[in-house]
Amino acid sequence: MASDTHAQDAARRRDLAVRAAVEQGLVGGAEDAEPLVCLLDTAGIRASAAALTSAFASALAPGTPVLHAFAVKACPLVPVLRLLAAAGIGCEVASAGELALARAAGVEPERTVLDSPAKTPAELREALALGIAVNADSRQELQRLDALVAAGPTRSPIGVRINPQTGAGTIDALSTATATSKFGIALRDPGAREWLVRAYAERPWLTRLHIHSGSQGVPLPLIAEGVRDLHALAEEINAAAGRRQVDTLDIGGGLPVNFASDAGTPTYAQYAAALREAVPALFGGRYGLVTEFGRSLLAKHGLVLSRVEYTKSTGGRPIALTHAGVQLATRTVYAPAAWPLRILPYDAKGTPKTGPPVAQDIAGPACFAGDLLATARELPELAPGDLIAVPDTGAYFFTAHYGYNSLPRPAVHGFTVTASDEVRFAPARPAQPLSAIVAEAGGAGRDALL
Repeated sequence: MASDTHAQDAARRRDLAVRAAVEQGLVGGAEDAEPLVCLLDTAGIRASAAALTSAFASALAPGTPVLHAFAVKACPLVPVLRLLAAAGIGCEVASAGELALARAAGVEPERTVLDSPAKTPAELREALALGIAVNADSRQELQRLDALVAAGPTRSPIGVRINPQTGAGTIDALSTATATSKFGIALRDPGAREWLVRAYAERPWLTRLHIHSGSQGVPLPLIAEGVRDLHALAEEINAAAGRRQVDTLDIGGGLPVNFASDAGTPTYAQYAAALREAVPALFGGRYGLVTEFGRSLLAKHGLVLSRVEYTKSTGGRPIALTHAGVQLATRTVYAPAAWPLRILPYDAKGTPKTGPPVAQDIAGPACFAGDLLATARELPELAPGDLIAVPDTGAYFFTAHYGYNSLPRPAVHGFTVTASDEVRFAPARPAQPLSAIVAEAGGAGRDALL
């Protein structure tokens, strides 16, 4: 019942924000108005962070160390990382660029985790110098760490990522725990488990184990099975070492998101309950925990708002041409069955549009036929100057810009709604000027190839 109330509150804030975005000139149906803007609901983000921290605090034994680290790749915006940090959430980074963003947001090294299957020596040295936690992804990376650790002491907790090989979800490209996944040490390969136990015995500085077997399309029982395998391996390593060598389990993230409605399901409480059922000892206080959620913290709180520029009919099918397409919703355009998005219609004043439903395509601005956000979607018939809103896009959508056709990155604004329903916007990222596109395209060296 509480989740229904949260969804209704979020939908109400969204409608207020759309109308305010038009009234305050962030976007509009007039030809001289901005045709595209992206919004983030800061109250929703804070609520997600609170739901995560409270779900685990309620389940864990008192005093258990826990770090919730946001997967920066899901929404690499410094103001968002800063907002999450203020809510008690650290950062999980997978590149030098993401680490730079976390540091710019003021996230402390001890609240940062570095994961990547292709860390360079420079990236590893920087992490060890700063005291950032590192999860080795391969045997060769572990050998590289041997040399770096031998060269001087570090405050960095270091672990190894395993692949439990528990199987795929419904989206192959996001299934990280298949038999042949590129991530981690494959736990069920011949001799792998024995090698891992020896590797820890030979390296007393290895104190963590890491897994990330969940993502969109992966059901909770399958995620929980991977965590259970992680816990069992930690127990085996510690028994062989005769001491509590592994003291922290990094269980990754990957909680799926519901893209079909405003309901925020599954919840973090449901996730914690699934873990408690599958591996109750995980919550007994013997191990500290690290989580690495991304999509589930941000997706439901992002909104793309675009003007309908033109409408037409082709082959009897109405088509609405908008400014929101592959540059913002790359996964939806290239894999629409795996990443369907809702389309919410508004009129030029930002009021929800009503009327008889008409099957119509919602097309983006890119110059290829597949640039469609929705096909034959039943909506009130759209007209030039109307607006479409695309919810659930706060993670991996408009913050992961795809530069097809040199389309510029749109502005991103966070919004808050006061008790009196006043909507206040704050810029999180400016719109990309055309001069920046020229600069990125080598404009300063235009004669270099002559």
